[in-house]
Parts: sequence; structure tokens; C-alpha cells
Amino acid sequence: MSTTVEEGWTQLDRARAAGKLMAGWVALLWLIELLDLATGHALDGYGIIAREPDGLTGIPLAPFLHFGFDHVAANTVPLLALGFVAALSGIRRFLLVCAAVIVVDGFGVWLVSPSNSITAGASGLVFGLFGYLLVRGFVERRPLGVVVGVVVAALWGSSVFLGILPNDSGVSWQGHLFGLLAGAAMAFALPARGRETARALDGGPHRS
Repeated sequence: MSTTVEEGWTQLDRARAAGKLMAGWVALLWLIELLDLATGHALDGYGIIAREPDGLTGIPLAPFLHFGFDHVAANTVPLLALGFVAALSGIRRFLLVCAAVIVVDGFGVWLVSPSNSITAGASGLVFGLFGYLLVRGFVERRPLGVVVGVVVAALWGSSVFLGILPNDSGVSWQGHLFGLLAGAAMAFALPARGRETARALDGGPHRS
């Protein structure tokens, strides 16, 4: 991660930024669903259409689209909570994790979902953030991160386990599974925050 003003933020600064980001993110999801309702659900077709070349355009769009307000509501609380906690370690890092999860999850969904199916919703990202937080503390060997992982597992572990099982034809278990794996992989792929800071102070190579 390049050296920026963000590295000098206090925990309160990070918490405020994370809170504003996630509040705005969730508000955007509800506004988009309002627009979808106003247009007779015309936006639903912009999700990920399995194995159709045009369906690839849905990869960056699907996490912001939902099939009704119940669908948005189901994703709101976990996205707010997991996103806020993940963003506390840095907005740039958080956005990088989100981007990677969205791309990997979306391509996985496009590749293995049933033919002619359309997938949309933020749950793949939610599962990705769960996987990232679950693994990150153990990878970085930070006690607080380990505690966060344990708490996250206690609160959402059973729901995540059920969500990756192919037991409901109306739920994209593929999206949940690929999101979970992508988030966990990002916990391994990103350098530990302590090493980033040391490299910046030493004038060594910067990574983002």
C-alpha cells in the first residue's frame, strides 16, 4: 500500500470513514432497488447470466442489484457490520478486497451456475468479507484480528455454512462459495499491515 495520509489516521478517523462508507454503500443498494421497482424491475436483467458472453458485464453490477426489498434487507445488516469491521484496517485495502471478491466471485458464478440463470445480490460480497475477516487475524498473527475472526464465526458461521450448501434452487450457493473462497484468499494475498508500514518507513517497495 502506498504511503498516504490514511496511514496517519487515528482509529477514530478510520471508524468514521468506515461508517460513512458502509452507510453510503447500503443506502446506494436501497436507492438502486427503488429505481428497479420504479422501472418495473428492469434492472434485474443486468445480473450475471451464466456462460453467456453478455452476462460477463453483470459481474461488476450484480453486487449492487437485488430481486426485491426482502433481498436487500437480508444483506443489509451483515454487509454493514462485516464491511465496517473490514474497512477499519484501511479504506484502500478494504476496497481492494471488495474488488477482488466481486471479480472472482462473479466469474465463478458465471462459469458454474445453471444455464440461463441470472444471479444478483450482495451476498457473495458478504460471504467474501466473512472469509477475509475469519482468516485475516490468523494470517497476520494479530490477537485482535483472531478475536474478530472468532466473533465473526460465532455470529455468522452457521448461516455461512448453510449458505454454501446446494439446498435451495432459488439461492446462489455458487456465489456464496466463490465469495467465501475469494475473501479467504485475499487474507493470504495481502501483506500484513505491519510489514506495509515497515516498508514505507524504510523507503522500500510499496505495494497496493
